[in-house]
Amino acid sequence: MSRAALLVLADGRFPAGGHAHSGGAEAAVEAGRIRDAASLEEFCRGRLHTAGLVAAALAAAAAAGCDPLALDEAADARTPVPALRHTARRLGRQMMRAARATWPSAELDALAAARPRGAHQPVVLGLAARSAGLDPLDAAGAAAYENVSGPATAAVRLLSLDPFDATAVLARLAAPLDRVAEQAVEAARRVPLEGIGALPAASAPLLDITAEQHAAWPVRLFAS
Repeated sequence: MSRAALLVLADGRFPAGGHAHSGGAEAAVEAGRIRDAASLEEFCRGRLHTAGLVAAALAAAAAAGCDPLALDEAADARTPVPALRHTARRLGRQMMRAARATWPSAELDALAAARPRGAHQPVVLGLAARSAGLDPLDAAGAAAYENVSGPATAAVRLLSLDPFDATAVLARLAAPLDRVAEQAVEAARRVPLEGIGALPAASAPLLDITAEQHAAWPVRLFAS
């Protein structure tokens, strides 16, 4: 296991396409729900415990060797709106390209062949972590971090927020992020005995609603 591989996977410069997505922050800024560092932290904290937890559990299960096709179906069931399903598969397709170039493996090749239009991003992330020799906790942590770092980075551009303030938000979320990653791994451990239903299905209805609205905007800075 290489900690350097985890740094590469979680690096915002890893060419997985995440820089083009705000994780719902653009719609939240437009609606006035994100106005400053404090409201950004509230938004990211809520996202961490809903979408972040679900993504972390899917990634942990994939890294643990669970069937990625079954996990992809589970991700679909946990993503009720078309806009977010499209985004998840688009990001998964881009991450698959980056992962196969970086850590080639037969498992990545098989998933790419089975899902040519893209598997859900957390599933691909978890399989990429597995191919890189990382463990489920690493995969869960990377997925959870991606779910909050995307909105924080986007807020800097959307609000001209001080980058130091945005980074401080992420630092304050470090302990909750660790707990979410541990919770995700514990759920993934139960999958072999209890089935895919052991994975969390936390929901964020407002993120779902605003994602559909955002997808219809004629002009937007971010793809989602």
